[in-house]
Amino acid sequence: MRIELRNPGRTLEIDGPLSVVALLRRLEIDRETVLVISDGTLVPGDARLEADAEVEIRPVISGGAP
Repeated sequence: MRIELRNPGRTLEIDGPLSVVALLRRLEIDRETVLVISDGTLVPGDARLEADAEVEIRPVISGGAP
């Protein structure tokens, strides 16, 4: 599967299928800090990502008024 990380920006190829949780563990990313999007759809942690999936991992960004 093709993995695109948004911060830092890089692209990886990883063998699948894998669950979102397993993918994030392999990449040593805390799942509470990112959004995982597969083929244009936000996916939950227990979702299975197929070997041919295109996956984007974006950091969660929040903000508000001071």
